[in-house]
Amino acid sequence: MSRQQTGTDGSRPATVEDIHQIARALPGVTLSEAGPNVYQVSRRSFLFFRNARPDAFDPETGERYTDVIVFWVESELEKEAILADASLPFFTTPHFDGHPSVLLRASRVGELSRDELAGFVEGAWLSRAGPRAVARWTRGRDAV
Repeated sequence: MSRQQTGTDGSRPATVEDIHQIARALPGVTLSEAGPNVYQVSRRSFLFFRNARPDAFDPETGERYTDVIVFWVESELEKEAILADASLPFFTTPHFDGHPSVLLRASRVGELSRDELAGFVEGAWLSRAGPRAVARWTRGRDAV
């Protein structure tokens, strides 16, 4: 069975709207809608919807992907681990070499469960949030 049908943790398949809902629910998040959506915390981007660029394209047709979402990660090591997991729909391009982020096409978001997606959105936020924001968020989660 595919991950889309079952989800690895039993939750429903994720949607692009889930990305927005999860990101907006995190503390201190601002959204810039001038151009593509960019989510920031502590004045640092952690997730953004990218314009079509020449480095992200369909290898068969050469057509530029118009639905790329960039997620920051904690480190290059984490990036490598995510990209090495063939069960995940993330990818990168040479433009992002040396940058702690992974890419996901909106058309493939449903290959993740909502819970898996939440982990990646929260991880992106954690990688960019300031220490006080992280401490507040952690305390709030521990209280639940």
